[in-house]
Amino acid sequence: MSSKTLFKIAFMSQGQVYEIYARQVSHGGLFGFIEVEELVFGERTSVVVDPSEEKIKTEFENVKRTYLPMHSIIRIDEVDKQGTSKISKIEGNVTPFPMPIYTPSDSNS
Repeated sequence: MSSKTLFKIAFMSQGQVYEIYARQVSHGGLFGFIEVEELVFGERTSVVVDPSEEKIKTEFENVKRTYLPMHSIIRIDEVDKQGTSKISKIEGNVTPFPMPIYTPSDSNS
């Protein structure tokens, strides 16, 4: 995969929708999780600072790699240009998947 590849990941967490951008996305080594690496945030090229992007940038400040539960993912898009990372309230009829997705079998059977 080229280092120019860019993904937009939308996921739910704590009653909010997060939109982040990353260079690498994979199923990773943890069952039921999506591995997201090389997070990309907009550079400060102007005096105006977007508070929503600053909040998400601060939250992921020292994160090299994050694992997102598969059931929290809304969508993953490969995009040509980076937009603004943001956190927004859940609107419309987005309903989280029921938990748990995977239930281990009874070992006494």
